[in-house]
Amino acid sequence: MKNKLISLALSALLLISMSCEQDFLDKGPEEDLTIDKVFAERAYAENFLTSAYFNLPEMLNPADAHARNPFTGASDEMEITFQGAISHQLNSGAWNSDYGMPDFWGFNYEGIRKLNIFLENVHKVPVEARVFEEKERQIWIGEATFLRAFYHFLIMRVHGPIPIMDHSLEVDADFDAIRRRPLSEVVDFIVKECDKAAQLLPMRPVGTDGNYSPAKLGRATKAAALALKARVLLYAASPLYNQEVPQEFKSLQNSDGTALFPQSYDPQKWTLAAQAAKEAIDAVEGAGFRLYRSADNDPVKSHTELFLRNWNEEVLFARNLGFYGHFERQGNALSHGGFSILSPTQEHVDAYQMANGESPILGYNFNGSPIINASSGYTEQGFTSSAHPKGYHPSDISMMYVNREPRFYAYISYSGSMWKGRRLEFWNTGIDGRSRGGSDYSISGYLMRKNIDPNSITFQNRFALRTWIFFRVGELYLNYAEALNEAQGPVADVYEYVNRIRERAGLPNLPAGLSKDQMREKIRLERRIELSFETHRYFDTRRWKIAENIDNEPIHGMNILAGTSLKDPAFYNRVVIENRVFQAPKHYLWPLQISEINKNFELVQNPGW
Repeated sequence: MKNKLISLALSALLLISMSCEQDFLDKGPEEDLTIDKVFAERAYAENFLTSAYFNLPEMLNPADAHARNPFTGASDEMEITFQGAISHQLNSGAWNSDYGMPDFWGFNYEGIRKLNIFLENVHKVPVEARVFEEKERQIWIGEATFLRAFYHFLIMRVHGPIPIMDHSLEVDADFDAIRRRPLSEVVDFIVKECDKAAQLLPMRPVGTDGNYSPAKLGRATKAAALALKARVLLYAASPLYNQEVPQEFKSLQNSDGTALFPQSYDPQKWTLAAQAAKEAIDAVEGAGFRLYRSADNDPVKSHTELFLRNWNEEVLFARNLGFYGHFERQGNALSHGGFSILSPTQEHVDAYQMANGESPILGYNFNGSPIINASSGYTEQGFTSSAHPKGYHPSDISMMYVNREPRFYAYISYSGSMWKGRRLEFWNTGIDGRSRGGSDYSISGYLMRKNIDPNSITFQNRFALRTWIFFRVGELYLNYAEALNEAQGPVADVYEYVNRIRERAGLPNLPAGLSKDQMREKIRLERRIELSFETHRYFDTRRWKIAENIDNEPIHGMNILAGTSLKDPAFYNRVVIENRVFQAPKHYLWPLQISEINKNFELVQNPGW
């Protein structure tokens, strides 16, 4: 019996061996490609470049770690009801350097390695008539150069000073030689890469014939390179990196004594940021990019369609995401088959101006109650008996939501607002209330409307193709206005570009005679609203060094456990929905993962971690 079992075992091993050998012999020609073979053919080389686009973060989904956007839920814009969201750890301070996801460091350096290999080998692709031309190689080089710069920026904005990886490493390389580089060197590297990419890339994606190609939408362009340059220089000029640096950051240095943060304030950085933003604006406008407007120039429609009409005239660079139904479910109310978990905070709702351009809330008392701006016309008492003349809101809604600026109606869903043909009900017993959703519900009594497709049908899994916008014209205008105001004060161009944003939003122009400090606050408010839920707020509050005041306070929402009907005043009371924690300077930067430091002890950790 024993010998029989041995015989059967040997027979099985022989069969497995023969099967493996057969599988090996049956491999296609692309399954054992070397680097030289990849870059010997145009199709393989292009696929290699395309694979590097995979490392662009999805971002549209702020709840799940794989999308690499904990930032929306970790800013004062939103509370995500889903308890698995990484943002909860950031908001409570309950995180440390021993984390796995979202891994900005490893994921983006993976993309950078792909791009380094590509740039080191793309010259090997042979020029062939009607198959591959030298001008196409230069565009590929431009794409790879931009992406490499962008991935460095995505790591920098989270971790601060980082290693610059401008070449690939062999497996036997001395990895202990890798050091974090001073922030000024990282910024300079990204800027120079953007300049190189801009020289090589077309303003819009083109096909092999050199003409505009919609099939290439999603590829890097000159517009993207100019926009990235403007943003990174704006960051570099901002207070976190350019003035009043906390002592803990000043003392952050490598083992050889190299300081990683600037040691003094340089006002010229604002000038450089303003120049880069204006250069980008002039170039993209010259190519036909502009602020998106609906056919009838209605401000609510304009700000709704901007994020639903893919690759419209405002979009400079975006990632194609396909039929991104999971995100649509996150943002849809319970009664529409959604999860109802993307909940704007009351603080964010309060930021929207009134139709007359006045801010409704001037601040908060110690108990969290609002200090109402009497001249704004805002009130929290009673309900309106009239619908908006343009249909922005129905009748019988709380006066809190009446006569607000048009972006409010494009970006926020609230109790009584219309969605897909009927009113939303966020109080406890309402059809969208907590009692109907188990662990899924709106914790604040609001839902994000911006970016959510009103034509999706979640019950039937009918969703449209979606994108995530990385750069758009509206951001460029605000980047330019901010940098120019800091460099020169509220000169004419500062007013011009802020007022362009306000005019599109249906708001009056800014009042004349503002001081530099007053204009700074106006610009920051415009960024908070115009760029809401696009991950800017998280990084803006940090680069401005105000996060220790903004994100170290309780956040509020409506009293979702009270009220029994739309006009029940009990629901429309502010309650604390989370007590948030922010430790300065520790939480201004993310820690380097301890797993990375264990690989290379020369990687110094950020302060406080």
